[in-house]
Amino acid sequence: MSLEDQLKKLFPEHQVSKEVEEIAPTSTELFVQKEPLICKFEKRKGKPITIIEGYSGSDEDFKILAKELKTKLSVGGTFKENCIIIQGDFRDKIMQHLKVKGFKVKRVGG
Repeated sequence: MSLEDQLKKLFPEHQVSKEVEEIAPTSTELFVQKEPLICKFEKRKGKPITIIEGYSGSDEDFKILAKELKTKLSVGGTFKENCIIIQGDFRDKIMQHLKVKGFKVKRVGG
């Protein structure tokens, strides 16, 4: 017995819709600046963090960028005082992702 037949037994009144739902694209256009973003590595309380700063667009765009980076890298992080703080040393991956987005990135420290 197929899954469709099982569902028909459970919900006999349900009518199957033939319409296709359109999914809105989740990608947003970010302000790309001429000056490079600064990507640096620090240790705070003995734990490594990566800091991205120097964005001159709106804070909302920078927060969207922070969320994209955190989900892409599957790590924790935050947006504080006009900089993105990512847990761990992910400078290379972050720089590569930002270059794909069209940003210029400058590596600082090490």
